[in-house]
Amino acid sequence: METYFESIKNKESSLPEQAADQISKLIIQNHLTGENKLPSEFELAELLNVGRGTIREAVKLLVARNVLEIRRGKGTYLAPNPGEVPDPLGFAYYPDQMRLAMDLVEIRSQLEPWVARMAAEHATAENIKILRECCSKVEQDILNKRDHSQNDVQFHVAIAECTQNLVVPKLIPIITYSITLFVSLTESRLRTETIVGHRELLEAISDGDGLRAEKSMIQHIEYNKALLQEITRREGEK
Repeated sequence: METYFESIKNKESSLPEQAADQISKLIIQNHLTGENKLPSEFELAELLNVGRGTIREAVKLLVARNVLEIRRGKGTYLAPNPGEVPDPLGFAYYPDQMRLAMDLVEIRSQLEPWVARMAAEHATAENIKILRECCSKVEQDILNKRDHSQNDVQFHVAIAECTQNLVVPKLIPIITYSITLFVSLTESRLRTETIVGHRELLEAISDGDGLRAEKSMIQHIEYNKALLQEITRREGEK
């Protein structure tokens, strides 16, 4: 494994912060993936010329940032989606969640139709298989009157992955929080529309029809937007 470390002492940031930066460089320089185990705590301490306590704190920082994960009995590995956290943009802290839901659906109306079109143009057979499974899970949740928000999120994540674009998955937090918030605020009222909309998206992407996928996504999001507007209007009349 290649190693190159700058001196991490006598700088403004703390030793654990500097060690965390150097461990991140090690990951990038050596193209590590979730299959690769990081050097041991002792080895990292030797490489960086710091104490093992500093390494422990550095690893904790990287775990908190979802860069590393500790697998009990196995060691420390790169996280499956390094750097991604459940709410990286802090949406949960916005006091007016209905206003946030409306603003998010506006962003989705500009972003997701393009994503759907790209998905149809670049999806692989394996992508389609995963997308079909996600679609089925959402339907089963809805038909059995279960919360479908998490599987709904996975369906849209699967569409994003169909694009084969490296940047699109990084935009997923906007989509995932929007879907979860929408389902919560609307109490899953668009059950039938969700099933039909997802099926249309699935078939358009499966057929490689980018224009149809784009139009299906526009309609899918317009249903969401219309319901949010109706709820907002009713709340205003109270």
